[in-house]
Amino acid sequence: MPDFGEIYTEYFTDVYKYMLSLCRDESIAEEIAQETFFKAMRHMDQFNGTCKLYVWLCQIAKNTYFSLYQKQKRNVPVIDTEFQETTFDVEKDFLNKEAAERIHVLLHSMNEPYKEVFTLRVFGELPFSQIGALFAKTDSWARLIFYRAKKQLQEDMK
Repeated sequence: MPDFGEIYTEYFTDVYKYMLSLCRDESIAEEIAQETFFKAMRHMDQFNGTCKLYVWLCQIAKNTYFSLYQKQKRNVPVIDTEFQETTFDVEKDFLNKEAAERIHVLLHSMNEPYKEVFTLRVFGELPFSQIGALFAKTDSWARLIFYRAKKQLQEDMK
């Protein structure tokens, strides 16, 4: 196992970006990323190598975020309505504030893993291979879940 300082240096930015894709708040993302590495350092003996270290760290980060979310009873921050990528029809609607609010409500009520996969792909701009790895699945699985989430949002917007 590499030195923990090396692990921190190698993975902090990726964990931070992952958290930013979930919470859309830089200060919360940084706080959770720091907490993630603190927890990982204390529990490094529990990492058994059955998954990639990055996936393990992101699981810690995700659990930390949801614990904080539950503890503080916060609502997920409003999505960024100035999202520029327009590859998908649903994403074009983000330019319209009213549609963005409606999509946010629909996305918030969507079941997992659809909500998280869609969020990671659209807001986190993560590749399908990385999303699949976070769930210990394939990139094809991530594509399928994203496609289903996008279709569900498109149907609900009608």
